[in-house]
Amino acid sequence: MAIRKKSNKNPPLLSHEFVLQNHADIVSCLAMLFLLGLMFEITAKAAIIFVALQYNVTQPATEEQATESASLYYYGFKDLATVFFYMLVAIIIHAIIQEYVLDKINRRMHFSKTKHSKFNESGQLSAFYLFACVWGTFILVSENYISDPTILWRAYPHNLMTFQMKFFYISQLAYWLHALPELYFQKTKKEDIPRQLVYIALYLLHIAGAYLLNLNHLGLVLLVLHYFVEFLFHISRLFYFSDEKYQKGFSLWAVLFVLGRLLTLILSVLTVGFGLARAENQKLDFSTGNFNVLAVRIAVLASICITQAFMMWKFINFQLRRWREHSAFQAPPVKKKPAMTKGRSSRKGTENGVNGAVTSNGADSSHSPRNRKEKSS
Repeated sequence: MAIRKKSNKNPPLLSHEFVLQNHADIVSCLAMLFLLGLMFEITAKAAIIFVALQYNVTQPATEEQATESASLYYYGFKDLATVFFYMLVAIIIHAIIQEYVLDKINRRMHFSKTKHSKFNESGQLSAFYLFACVWGTFILVSENYISDPTILWRAYPHNLMTFQMKFFYISQLAYWLHALPELYFQKTKKEDIPRQLVYIALYLLHIAGAYLLNLNHLGLVLLVLHYFVEFLFHISRLFYFSDEKYQKGFSLWAVLFVLGRLLTLILSVLTVGFGLARAENQKLDFSTGNFNVLAVRIAVLASICITQAFMMWKFINFQLRRWREHSAFQAPPVKKKPAMTKGRSSRKGTENGVNGAVTSNGADSSHSPRNRKEKSS
C-alpha cells in the first residue's frame, strides 16, 4: 500500500499573518520597555523623554483667563524621541486593525491579490483620516480658528502651542514615519513602493515644514481639509470593493477634490502671500522662531503650489483613464463591412445591422447559435 505523505503547505494567509504577529510582538515589547522605564527612578528621566511631550512653559493667567494659567509647548530636538515612541504605537495600532478587522473581512469577501492589497490600504487610511479629521476639527473649534480666520497669520510666529496642537503634529509625523517600515511588514509589491514613497515623503515634508516654520495654524487647517477629501475617496473605494456598481462616492469625491485644491491655494496665498507679507516683523530670527522673510514665503508658496499642481495632474490622468475605460466598455463592437458580391451575404448584413455595422441589439444577439452557424458558413 502506498503511504500518503502529509502536506506541509500552510494556509493561504498563514505566512502573512505570521509576519504581522511577529513584528507586532517585537514592537510591543520595545514600547513596553519605555513604559516600564517610567516605574524606576534611574530610568524615568530617560523614558519620559520618549513618552511625554517636552519643552513646556507655563503662561501666567491673563484678564481673559483669570481662572488658571495655561501650559504651552514649543519644539526642540527631544521631539524626535517622542515621535519615535509614538511611531511604535502607530505600528501596534496598524497591526491590530489589520488582524482583527481587515483580515476577517478579507476572508469573507475572498478578494483577489490586487483587491486584497488595495482594500488593506484603503481600510488603514480611512481609519486614520477619519480619526485625524475629527481630532483636527475639535482643535479648530476649541481654539476659535473657524470664527476668526485672521488667527492663521495674526501674532506670527506661533512658536507656542497648546498640548492638543503639539500632540497632533507629533502624532502626524509618527504615523507617516511608521508607514515606511510597514512597506516591508505588509509585503508591498515592488511596483507600488515608488508611488507610496512619493506620497509619504510629501506628507512628511509639508507636516514637518509647518511644524518647524511655526505655521502650525495654517498647517492644521490644510490637513483637516485634505484629510476629509482623502477619507471620502478611501471609504468610497471600500464600498466599491463590496459592490462594484457603487459609483456615487467617487463622483462626490471628484467634485470635493477640485474644491479642496482651490481652497488650499486660496488659504495659502491669503495667509503667506498677504497676511505674513504685511506683518511688521519681517526679520529672520531663530531664537524667536520668526521665519517671515521673502525667501521663506516664496519657498512655502512654491512647495504648496507645486504639490497641488502635481495632485491635479494625477487626478486628471486618473479621470481620463477612467473615462476611456468606461467609454470603451459601453461602445458597441464595430465589424468590417462584408463583401457584397453575393445576395446571401447582403441579407446577413441586413439582419445584424445597417450596412454591416452591428447595433446594440445585434451585439447582444451575436452569440446565439444561429449567428455562429452563419459566421462559420
